[in-house]
Amino acid sequence: MRIQSLSFRLLTTEGIVLIVFFALVAVVLEQSFRESAEQALKERLQVQIYSLLSTAELKNSGELAIPSNLPEPRFANPGSGLYAFIQQPKKNLVWRSPSSIGLEVPVPPEKLGAGNTYFLYGDHGRYFLHYDIIWQNITGVEKEYIFTVAEDSEFVSQQVDRFKKTLRFWLFIIGIILIFLQFALLRWCLKPIRIIVTDLNAIEKGEKNLLDGEYSTELQGLAGNLNAFITHERAHLERYRNTLADLAHSLKTPLAILRGCTESFSDNKETVQEQISRMDKIIEYQLQRAAAKGDHKASKGIDLSIFLNKISTSLNKVYIDKAIAFDTSLPEQCQIYFEEGDLYEIVGNLMDNACKWCRHNVKISVIQNPRKDRRNYTLLIKIDDDGPGIPDGKLNEILKRGVRADENIHGHGIGMTVVYDLVGMLGGKLEGNKSSELGGMSWRVYLP
Repeated sequence: MRIQSLSFRLLTTEGIVLIVFFALVAVVLEQSFRESAEQALKERLQVQIYSLLSTAELKNSGELAIPSNLPEPRFANPGSGLYAFIQQPKKNLVWRSPSSIGLEVPVPPEKLGAGNTYFLYGDHGRYFLHYDIIWQNITGVEKEYIFTVAEDSEFVSQQVDRFKKTLRFWLFIIGIILIFLQFALLRWCLKPIRIIVTDLNAIEKGEKNLLDGEYSTELQGLAGNLNAFITHERAHLERYRNTLADLAHSLKTPLAILRGCTESFSDNKETVQEQISRMDKIIEYQLQRAAAKGDHKASKGIDLSIFLNKISTSLNKVYIDKAIAFDTSLPEQCQIYFEEGDLYEIVGNLMDNACKWCRHNVKISVIQNPRKDRRNYTLLIKIDDDGPGIPDGKLNEILKRGVRADENIHGHGIGMTVVYDLVGMLGGKLEGNKSSELGGMSWRVYLP
């Protein structure tokens, strides 16, 4: 089962890290404490050896005498856990404490050397400390002895076990506290994400229009992109609604004509065919318009010069009876990144209108990186014709839905509205006035 919760994943990950960390800390501290306990035991055994040395006496005959009353009572009690041995190197045992009866005599290391000590953990769970000395009595007799003191490991083990229990208990308590702190910190850190999710749910329910909360710096970019997406989708929805409204409005007249022709179909066959063809064109046009994205980003670039020349060639064939002369002023290469459908809608409508209204001449020019109204644009597309132009005061009217400059000219009156809407959605600017070069209409499209 896949866990989708980000908080759960973070908390689990941090919990695993804490467990590993505390396990390593416990191992290191336990080992350090054991070494400290063993060092303390070594020092205690060293004191016991000094105690034996203080009570022992090397007689004039060269024999070592140990009194029966030792300063440490544990040496006198069998099985007390503290044992003592005195040996000569490579010779027999000289003396052993009563507590060591029945135990094997420890073998000291070879070449210990006078004045040196050797501490080790031996067999049967005992710690041994060997001390090599050379003893000289008042008569000048010298003898070498190895004093060995051993103690059971219970003392160290008990200390280490108590330390382990205490350490693990407190590490467990600290771990629980840290997990709760991490949980609280995670909730605090992830609060901005919960806020933006709540706002998104509010937008989905219609309680909000955009993400307008105060978000953290890292989420402001995401909120901006989501707002742009929401605005873009709403613009699409509005366009679809407008398109359906235009489609319904455009089909009213043909449907009314067809309804009137149903009574005598044979006499109105030509009219019926004409209206059916007109309805087909209206539907195709509106569907193409609804498919326009209104976005200037595309994965594939378009060479605007080739694009405009291709449209000019197509329009020459459509208006072959006018013998239109296209005057193009285009850069050799002009790579832009726009949705091809939107570009067709903008340039195609403007060039089609120019061809429809011109007498014989249409001029198309492209200017890169123009500046307009204290703003820099990527390019300017100018389309001029030598037609009659648009009457004064009617320029704003033709940008409204269903309005045509001349009702006698075939069209639906929504082409310029599409151009105006698309240019606005792309963040550009559309201007129209009298052409100073050809005397007709001049359209200027500034694109970002």
